[in-house]
Amino acid sequence: MKKLILIIGLFIVVNLQSQWEPAGDKIKTTWSENIDPNNILQEYPRPILVRKKWKNLNGLWNYSITGKGQSKPKFYDGKILVPFAIESSLSGVQKRINEDNELWYEHTFNVPRSWRKKQIILHFGAVDWESELWINDQKVGSHYGGYDPFLFNITPYLKKGKYQKLELKVWDPTDDGFQPRGKQNKSPRGIWYSPVSGIWQTVWIEPVNEKHISKLHTITDIDNQSVNLNPITSYDSVTDFLELIVKENDKILSKMRVQIDSEINIPIKNPKLWSPESPFLYDLEIKLISSGKVVDRIKSYFGMRKISIKKDVNGTMRMQLNNKDYFQFGTLDQGWWPDGLYTAPTDEALKFDIIKTKELGFNMIRKHVKVEPARWYYHADKLGMLVWQDMPNGEKYGIPKWQTNKFFDGKEFMPSIESETNFKNEWMEIMDFLYSNPSIVCWVPFNESWGQFKTEEISEWTKSFDPSRLVNAASGGNYYKVGDITDIHNYPEPKMKFYDPDRANVLGEYGGIGLAMEDHLWQADRNWGYIRYKSSKEATDQYVNFANKLLEMISLGFSGAIYTQTTDVEGEVNGLITYDRKVIKLDLDRVREVNLKLRKSLPNKYIRIMPEK
Repeated sequence: MKKLILIIGLFIVVNLQSQWEPAGDKIKTTWSENIDPNNILQEYPRPILVRKKWKNLNGLWNYSITGKGQSKPKFYDGKILVPFAIESSLSGVQKRINEDNELWYEHTFNVPRSWRKKQIILHFGAVDWESELWINDQKVGSHYGGYDPFLFNITPYLKKGKYQKLELKVWDPTDDGFQPRGKQNKSPRGIWYSPVSGIWQTVWIEPVNEKHISKLHTITDIDNQSVNLNPITSYDSVTDFLELIVKENDKILSKMRVQIDSEINIPIKNPKLWSPESPFLYDLEIKLISSGKVVDRIKSYFGMRKISIKKDVNGTMRMQLNNKDYFQFGTLDQGWWPDGLYTAPTDEALKFDIIKTKELGFNMIRKHVKVEPARWYYHADKLGMLVWQDMPNGEKYGIPKWQTNKFFDGKEFMPSIESETNFKNEWMEIMDFLYSNPSIVCWVPFNESWGQFKTEEISEWTKSFDPSRLVNAASGGNYYKVGDITDIHNYPEPKMKFYDPDRANVLGEYGGIGLAMEDHLWQADRNWGYIRYKSSKEATDQYVNFANKLLEMISLGFSGAIYTQTTDVEGEVNGLITYDRKVIKLDLDRVREVNLKLRKSLPNKYIRIMPEK
């Protein structure tokens, strides 16, 4: 009997694998060469709030493309590998959809018998853009947003029997709608990349009791040596309790019990501070206790760190980390993959870019007009990487062709009420999602003037939502005296064209040194960079030249800078690493040496020389 079961199991595995293979002939990463459709991104998807019991639903699902507004398909077109977008190679489909289409998914799953008396929560890491869910032919709900995680309590819709049917309808107009979409474009070229539609992050279920912890906000306070916690529960009660345990490695530092509606402040004596140089994380355990019983328990973590701005001895505003002047130097990180587009093929791949960015001597990443899965920020927390988080831009007609003269333009885009409401809702959900990650140190609502609107209001609203972080109102965009940072862009060489005495001044983008590497190109021709070189030595020489110019500007007032960019992306070949992540294009040792020199360039005392007008 065991032999028969083994043979059947092997048959199922072989059959599933035969139904899927990467589509297309574009370059791919090494990780995708060993993709197993039965074992896709199986790591726990929400490290900031961990429960023991959960089930991953990634894998081969049915899919169909229909006309917009048509009824559910009776038959499906084939199999798609979730969670890869339908346009990607790793989906196994690689088809485009547009505003006249709807993408349908169908999947059957089972709920473990031991979960029968629990509430079953269905989680979607991200789906681009408009989603409608049915469970067992019953409409459950809908969601708008391509970058924020969302969930449904599907308990009332489950039926007796082994299998449950899930159907998801997705509509995504790419760059024909107002919705935030980053650099997706139906006609990819230059700085614009392929569309991404449908499910592109992990889908999973977990069992919870009716009373459970639904969210956790953590704010650390190094000045008062404490951490403030705000666990948000699924209900209101003044009689139930939370038990909290803080650990330093395996040593219990604090254990306390508080009522749910209490303000929670836990002392952390002589805290180990979190930084890129020493990314120490404290472990946190929380139990929810009702009528003397533990009804929920979660694990989390936090990093004791402070991000702020303060005038230095010369009166120049400087960004500080843990109350010390700290030069933030990072890369513009698009987060795209040749095989998975928005989705890294494996968790190891997801972590790779952060590791290499650190090896190259950077201490910060600007996550550019994209939001990553929760595990990416977990890796940034663990590895020690500061993160500036952009809000993905939208509004096709709010994106001018070029931004050079927009800094003092004074004009703003006027979105529709629907567009503005959608932007605010999704931006709030993104900030709420990442609220407790110590790696996040700066919010960037707008990039350049792409759809930039009501800058002062949006900046102040962002700051009020999260006062613990810096706000860069419009990186390289239309200038307003608002937020914590004044940010200019200049390509290719670094320049300080403006100085704001009331804010930290940064060079939000520069560089773009192009180097096309044969056998590692998305396309053979039409490759693009701000400047182009033919050898690694030439490109490295120019990188070092730019870095030395930047070094001279730090005494003028620059408190941070961002080099474009981490990797090549499609036809854009100005990455430090090839798009397939197989070659570091510049001399790592020389880049690291000059980068570390830049990071250590803030002296205790110096005289600031005003830039030429």
